[in-house]
Amino acid sequence: SFARRPDRAFVRVTGDEAAEFLQGLISQDTHKITLDHAGYGALLTPQGKFLHDLFLTKLPDGFRLECERERRDDLVTRLKRYRLRAKIDIAPDDDVAVAVLWGNGANDAVGLAGQPGSTLIEGTRTSYVDPRLAVLGVRIIDMPDALTAPSAATESSLDIFRAYRLALGVPEGSGDILVDRGFLLENGFDELNGVDWQKGCYVGQELTARTKYRGLVKRRLMPVRIEGEAPEPGSKIEADGRDAGEIRSVAGEWALALIRLDAWRGGGPMTSGSATVTPQKPDWAAFE
Repeated sequence: SFARRPDRAFVRVTGDEAAEFLQGLISQDTHKITLDHAGYGALLTPQGKFLHDLFLTKLPDGFRLECERERRDDLVTRLKRYRLRAKIDIAPDDDVAVAVLWGNGANDAVGLAGQPGSTLIEGTRTSYVDPRLAVLGVRIIDMPDALTAPSAATESSLDIFRAYRLALGVPEGSGDILVDRGFLLENGFDELNGVDWQKGCYVGQELTARTKYRGLVKRRLMPVRIEGEAPEPGSKIEADGRDAGEIRSVAGEWALALIRLDAWRGGGPMTSGSATVTPQKPDWAAFE
């Protein structure tokens, strides 16, 4: 299946010091982003709270960052705030657009192996396997007019892809992760290749590392199956009359919810409004 992503936008960070500049800011190791390997990471507050999640692809003279379209101005403003005297240029990039290709044979259709982040550049087109999870398919970046579906693919919709992603338990952007409140490890960034533990300091790194090594994660984002009337995003989830979490985003009979791990381990039924919600630990997740 193939769907264009008009909800996404791009920023270029270019210049001699682009790699070092981004290295001090984001949770991913920019030195591992190459012309044949894309990555995923996040920009955090100094307190380790979520601001933006980003897909990163390499350009000959720097990097291309994919972000939420409606929050791109905020991202550019924040990056420029950190620029100081760095020899870099930060600019919105409207020369390209992105689409997703998923389902059986998605990698083969664009000639890619199945490793997350595996990248192929052909002319103006960059195709790469989703760096978070290979089953999310391939992201294709090209000039808007040239962004067409491979011959074997059927045109689909953003909503169908979103429902597929939610059922897999993978968050994306501020619809799923609370800006200035969410933490990376609550939202699966460790398992989804969004944090590099070997790299040096970046904004928010200290708290992210402490959370991991002290085992301080008390809640996890996970897919929940909804039976009954779908709750609104932000609705509370209860188990035995006690707070068990919060619905983040809904698509059909699935939602992403931030669930208290103690309530999940308790195994009792959970409700949100009049609906029964059943959390399901994703196959890729490492929590117990």
